Amino acid sequence: MGIIESMRLDGKKGFVTGAARGIGKATATALAEAGADIAIVDLDIAEAEKTAKALAEATGRDIIALKTDITKPEEVDQMISALLEHYGRIDIAHCNAGICINAPAEEMTFEQWSKVINVNLTGVFLTAQAAGKVMLQQGGGSIINTASMSGHIVNVPQPQCAYNASKAGVIMLTKSMAVEWANRGVRVNSISPGYIGTELVTTNPTLIPLIEQWNAIAPMHRLGKPEELQSIVVYLAGDTSSFTTGADFSIDGAFTAF
Repeated sequence: MGIIESMRLDGKKGFVTGAARGIGKATATALAEAGADIAIVDLDIAEAEKTAKALAEATGRDIIALKTDITKPEEVDQMISALLEHYGRIDIAHCNAGICINAPAEEMTFEQWSKVINVNLTGVFLTAQAAGKVMLQQGGGSIINTASMSGHIVNVPQPQCAYNASKAGVIMLTKSMAVEWANRGVRVNSISPGYIGTELVTTNPTLIPLIEQWNAIAPMHRLGKPEELQSIVVYLAGDTSSFTTGADFSIDGAFTAF
């Protein structure tokens, strides 16, 4: 079998959180195109169902949509139960959902801080933990967490201390889980995207003025595209990355290289 054929994901089952749109939609699309059956997990069930329907029609895969608040353990457990009932197993978990609130550190409210940490860090922990429990029983699986280059550097000019802290936490959570499960067949890695030109970024009135500043600093002088994250997720989800665990992959156009 050649390397391209070995990267196929036929027969694998999994889920992507925050997959109704943006990065999650792009990676769910890539996983399905590679042969996996994928659940579109999102709070926006209407958009999730729309994405699932379109993806199923385009790929012929078994794509379902599940509404889940990843900050609530009981809803995460319900999501996992629904996945197991439908697919019978979980081979791939892309814990991707996240939010960002920009506020100066001295003005950030406890509610704002808690919301970002609960979604970006606790939510990743809950979904990765729940998927990991299933994978450990199965004897294998791959978990991919979405961190950020903000877990490595402090972005400017926007003030986002909670976001930066949460993403740094995701990277260390990933490494910790990877070490604990390394000899039990479950791999855990993270990706750290740079500025990605999702619809929510390019159409956000508060962010549009910042894009020019970001691009002026960036070595490639542009935003990344969601599609430019697809291949690394497919690689990490499949068996060709069997010796890859505890790693964080920066996909940022060299933004953190200087």
